[in-house]
Amino acid sequence: MQYMLLIYGDERVWTKLPPGQLNSMYADYMKYSQALVDAGVMRGGSELKPTSAATTVRVRNGKVTTVDGPFAETKEQLGGYYVIEVPNLEKALEWAAKCPGALTGSMEVRPLPDRTKS
Repeated sequence: MQYMLLIYGDERVWTKLPPGQLNSMYADYMKYSQALVDAGVMRGGSELKPTSAATTVRVRNGKVTTVDGPFAETKEQLGGYYVIEVPNLEKALEWAAKCPGALTGSMEVRPLPDRTKS
């Protein structure tokens, strides 16, 4: 089954990290990503640009409106994601707990629908 691991954290913290700490955090993510690849469970993933680069789109009564920035003000923002394929939720939670983002923010684990079933 495929699961999306959503990485949430305070993006303001990232912008204030000294270069050495930032490089160390990126190195931790690279190790984690490689562990997912080595285990054969990685299906995709990416870091996201900050919420200042986001645009929210709404359609109401046929009218499209756009707003710069995220949908809602939050203490933690979606900063990236992984898509993994593992046998069950327990394994997905184990991988989420190993993600560097779990140390300073939170991880949301969501199953993806199985579109191969009729």
